[in-house]
Amino acid sequence: MATKVGGEIGCDNGEKVRVAFALDCCDREVLGHVATTEGIKGEDVQDLMITAVEYRFGPVNRLPQTIEWLSDNGSGYIAHETKSLARAMGLEPRTTPVQSPQSNGMAEAFVRTIKRDYVRVSPIPDARTVMESLPLWFEHYNSLHPHKALGHRSPREFIASRQPG
Repeated sequence: MATKVGGEIGCDNGEKVRVAFALDCCDREVLGHVATTEGIKGEDVQDLMITAVEYRFGPVNRLPQTIEWLSDNGSGYIAHETKSLARAMGLEPRTTPVQSPQSNGMAEAFVRTIKRDYVRVSPIPDARTVMESLPLWFEHYNSLHPHKALGHRSPREFIASRQPG
């Protein structure tokens, strides 16, 4: 899994929404997100980890096998409590090299896609509108947005194509 603080979305009224999300590195599906008008804190990242794991694996206390959790070096990601929770859940926290955004290229590409294909073409008068739109944007991305690396299928189409039967 890869996670990233997706930066800020500036609203027409001057408010800023900060977004963090989790992606599955195999199928590019957005597994969860958190959004706030404040900074992304360790508690937000921890909530995101739980959301992503439960979305993909259901309500489990610990994953059956260790999965890497790749993130940047933001304070919420490198906090002791965040790393401890990750390990307790069966995630192995990994961070990208400092000042090397290309090392988490999938997440960087996703941020560009969301900003280009959703933020720029949507009305964003205020933070509330953005926060209400995020789940819709991510659902559209997961269900309908074609991805070159997935054979021009959306993440969910790609997942469905890999199911037996």
